[in-house]
Amino acid sequence: TDLKVSGIDFLKSENCPQHHTDAYNIENLVVRRGQPFQLQLSFSRELKASDKLALRFGIGEKPMKTRGTLMSLNPRREPDLNGWKISVIKNSGKECLLSVTSSPSAPVGKYTLNVKTGTNIYKPENSDVYLLFNPWCEGDVVFLDDDAQRNEYVLNDTGCIYVGSAYSIYNRPWNFGQFEEFVLDACMYLLDKSQLKIGNRRDPVSVSRAMSALVNANDDSGVLLGNWSGNYSDGTSPLDWIGSVSILQQYYKTKKPVLYGQCWVFAGVLTTVLRCLGIPSRCITNFNSAHDTDENLRVDIYLNEYGEKMNSMSFDSVWNFHVWNDAWMKRTDLPAGFDGWQAVDSTPQEQSQGVFRCGPCPLKAVREGDVYLPFDSKFVYAEVNADQVYWLVTEVNGKEKFTRLSTETRGIGVNISTKAVGQNKREDITSEYKFPEGSEEERESMQRATSFLRSSGMSPRSNYAATGPMSVPLKPEVLHETVSKTGLQIEITNTEALYPGNPLELAITLKITAPGSWTINLVGSCQLQSYTGKVEANLGYVKETIKLEGKSEKQIPLKIAPDAYMKTLSSVEDEVLILITAIAEVQGTGDKLTKQITTRFDYPPITIQMPETAKVNEEFTCAFIFKNKLNVSLDNCKLLVEGLGLFKLTTFDQGDLQPGRIMKSEIICTPTRVGEKKIVAKLIATQVKGISAEKAITIT
Repeated sequence: TDLKVSGIDFLKSENCPQHHTDAYNIENLVVRRGQPFQLQLSFSRELKASDKLALRFGIGEKPMKTRGTLMSLNPRREPDLNGWKISVIKNSGKECLLSVTSSPSAPVGKYTLNVKTGTNIYKPENSDVYLLFNPWCEGDVVFLDDDAQRNEYVLNDTGCIYVGSAYSIYNRPWNFGQFEEFVLDACMYLLDKSQLKIGNRRDPVSVSRAMSALVNANDDSGVLLGNWSGNYSDGTSPLDWIGSVSILQQYYKTKKPVLYGQCWVFAGVLTTVLRCLGIPSRCITNFNSAHDTDENLRVDIYLNEYGEKMNSMSFDSVWNFHVWNDAWMKRTDLPAGFDGWQAVDSTPQEQSQGVFRCGPCPLKAVREGDVYLPFDSKFVYAEVNADQVYWLVTEVNGKEKFTRLSTETRGIGVNISTKAVGQNKREDITSEYKFPEGSEEERESMQRATSFLRSSGMSPRSNYAATGPMSVPLKPEVLHETVSKTGLQIEITNTEALYPGNPLELAITLKITAPGSWTINLVGSCQLQSYTGKVEANLGYVKETIKLEGKSEKQIPLKIAPDAYMKTLSSVEDEVLILITAIAEVQGTGDKLTKQITTRFDYPPITIQMPETAKVNEEFTCAFIFKNKLNVSLDNCKLLVEGLGLFKLTTFDQGDLQPGRIMKSEIICTPTRVGEKKIVAKLIATQVKGISAEKAITIT
C-alpha cells in the first residue's frame, strides 16, 4: 500500500523554548536558523527503508529548487542540501521522529511545509514555519556571544527611550512588544513589501536597511507617517504612544500608514521589528544632534540682539535629542574590523540612494572617521560631530549684519544613551561613537573624516546670507573652540523647580578669572522650543552692563511670569523645553562668549499601586493615582496604560483636574504569561505631555 502521512506534530512545547521563541503569540512553529528542531510524523503504516520520503520547505511566491527557495529534504538520499540537514531520530510503528536543521545563512521568513511520500503530497494545517535570525548560533552573522545581552537586545519586550536634553535627561518607558499578537505577521508583511530578493533576506545588512525605509511611510506607504507640525488632530499625537504594539497591529490590519510618529516612535517601532526578526537591537539617543548640516560638519545658530534664537534664518538645526537604533551584525560586505553595532535610523530626514532610510553604518566607521563606508556614514558622523557657530544678527542701515560670536566644538553628540543591559539604568555609549574630546585619536579621526567631507569655509550659511559673495566654499577647516582671554565663564541655572504655572526662576552667573576691573555687556533670553530646536515662543530677556573686579562672579536673575508661557504650553501639542541663551562681551577685549542650555519642566508623579507578585490566570487590581500639585488646572486629562501579558492599551478620559485634586483609575488584570511584567502609565493633558511611570510585577 501507498505510504501516506496522516499528521504532523510540530512539537512546539519542546522546540520553542530551545529556540527562545516560546513567547511569540502565534499558532505556528517559530524557529531560528542554524539550530535543530524536531517534527513528529504519523503515517498510514510503518515507514520502510524502500519508502520515498521528502520534507519540502518553500519560501516566496513560487518556491523553486533551482533558485534555492525550495529545500526538498530527504533523510535517506540527501541529508544535506544548501546547508540544511535532516535525519531520522526514531522510527517506531507508524510514528517517525525527524530532526531538521536549517542553514545558518538561510533566508529569513515564512516557509510553507509539505511532505511528499511517493506521489502523495501532505499539507498540514498551520503549515507555515517562521524562520528567524539566530543570535545564539555561532554560524549566524547576527551571533551575539553574551547571554545577558541577548536577553536585553533580542528578548526584552519592554524598555525605555531617553529623551529631554543633555542637561536634563529622562526616560520614556516604551513597550516594544515583539511577541504580541500579529506583530510577527506584520514583520513578515514588511519583508514581503520590501521587495528584497529572497537571497537578500539572508543578510541582516539588507534586511535592516529595508526595515529602516519601511518603518517610515515616506516612499513606500510604510508603517508610520512623521509629523512635526504641532497639529495631530487627524491622527494620534506622537506623544500619545507608549509602545509599538498598537501601531504595528493597526498597520497590519489596515495596511495603511499610521498617523503620527516622531523620532522616538520610529526608533521604538524599528527596535520591535528587528528584535522580532531576531536581529539584536537597541534604541540610542544622541543629545544635541546635528541635522541637515549638508555634510559640512557645521551648524550655524543665529541670535538677535536680545540673545534670542532666530528660527527663520537657519538651514540646519540642532535637535535637543534624536533617537535611532543600533543593530548587531557582522559586515561581510566591508573590509575586516567593522563588525558589531551598526547605526540604523528610520526617521525620515534625508534620502539615501533615493529612499528615506539610513544605515546600517558601523559605529567603528563613525568613531575612526572612515566616513566613505556604506551606508550613510557621513550623515551619522555629522549628527554626532558637527561644530556649532553662533552669529549675532543686527540691522545696520536697513541691512542685516552678521557678527561671529563664538564657536563650540564639543557641544554636539553628547551623553549618547541607551538602556543598560538587564537593569533600568542609563548606559552612556558615547565612547562607542567617538574618541574622548581633545584626545589625539579624536583629532586624527576628525582630520580623516574632513578629508572625505565637503568643505564649508567660514561664512554664515543663512537663507539671506547665501546670496552674497561670502558663500564661496573654502577648503575644509577644522574649527577650534573659542577660548576666552579673560577667563570669562557663563553658568545658567534655575533657582526653583520649574513647575508649569509657577514663575520660572532662572539665573545667569558670570565669572572672571583674570585680575583687573572689567565691564561686561550681558544679554540673556528665555524661549520655549520643541525638541527639534524650533522656537515656539519668546518669553523674555535681560540686558545689563556689569562691572567685575579681579577674580569674581555675579548672578543676574531672569524671572519669567506664568502668563508669559502658559498660553503656549496649552496651544502646542508637543512637549516643549525651556531654552536659555546668554551672550557676554567684555568691553575693550573683543572677548565674546555664548552659552545655551535647554531644560525641561518639572511635573508631579503618577503613582502605580499593585501587589509585587501575582499568579497566572488569577486577577489582581492595579491602581493609578495622580495628584495635581500644580497651581493650574490640567485640562482634558487622559491616562494611557498598558501591560504586556496583562492587559491591552487602555485609555481613561479624566476631564479637567483642578489644582490640589486627586484622580484615581483602576484596572483589573488577569495575567496570561509568567515572568516579570511591566505596567506603563502616561498622563497627557492640554498643558502637560511628559508625565509617565512604570512598575514591574512578577507573575508566578
